[in-house]
Amino acid sequence: MGFFITYIYQMNWQQARQDFCTYLRIERSLSKHSIEAYSSDVTKLISYLENSNFLVSPINIDKETIHQFIYEVAKVVSPRTQSRIISGLRSFFDYLVFESYREDNPTSLLETPKIGRKLPDTLSEKEIDLIIAQIDLSHPQGERNRAMLETLYGCGLRVTELITLKISDLFFEEGFIRVLGKGNKERFIPINTKNQKYITTFINQIRVHIPTQKNYEDTLFLNRRGKQLTRNMIFMILKDLVKKAGFQKTVSPHTFRHSFATHLLENGADLRAIQQMLGHESITTTEIYVHLDRKYLGEVMEKYHPRATK
Repeated sequence: MGFFITYIYQMNWQQARQDFCTYLRIERSLSKHSIEAYSSDVTKLISYLENSNFLVSPINIDKETIHQFIYEVAKVVSPRTQSRIISGLRSFFDYLVFESYREDNPTSLLETPKIGRKLPDTLSEKEIDLIIAQIDLSHPQGERNRAMLETLYGCGLRVTELITLKISDLFFEEGFIRVLGKGNKERFIPINTKNQKYITTFINQIRVHIPTQKNYEDTLFLNRRGKQLTRNMIFMILKDLVKKAGFQKTVSPHTFRHSFATHLLENGADLRAIQQMLGHESITTTEIYVHLDRKYLGEVMEKYHPRATK
């Protein structure tokens, strides 16, 4: 009998988690990466309940049990990770309330830890040039890698947006590329002529000789087997180049995206325009994403405030 109760309990949690992931994919159109992150948060709670022998379902779990779980989590993870887990669980129980499985959200009174504003590192233009200069263009993947990194920096793409970019998304005559961002939201981003040249060279000289696998005929950047590159592959390519450049700092594809936005801002670009190119729904996100140093703010004041020049 005890085994049967445990089986039903586990099935309820697993089914709820699976239904939640389906909701995120279909109703909210989140990426596979985002869905996996939400699923992981729920899985952590499920594992805790199983290890603690708490036989409660997603329907009747109370806030005290959730609070105890977060208390235990806080002992082993950073405040930022703790905040991430709370956010994931809050969305999970919001879903259950939305579907009328519950009347309340047991995480509603949970306080997220104060973590401050984490600003990503940026690279200077010279540092980006140095990293790209490490690419061996005599290697079969050299032209591809140069085109990819130039696109990361030149268009400020997320890594998922880069690997899913299609040939049919290139509108070089108009000077734009089409990008499918978070939530399957489409946006058009200007692309400079230098970036266009590198992509065109890759397509005409390298990609045309790659035997393309089925369903990847339109994918721009392919691996040697003719399939779409993985996120991890982009990270590994960049990690190797950074090491060759002699940098000690951690550099990720997102560092290129942040550098793109920061350099535009420092050269006088409008924050709203940067927001559109990055694909941020809220201008607040862009303000956090693009860190403003005191020197730049002072220059803006001197240049644009009517009292500063009088």
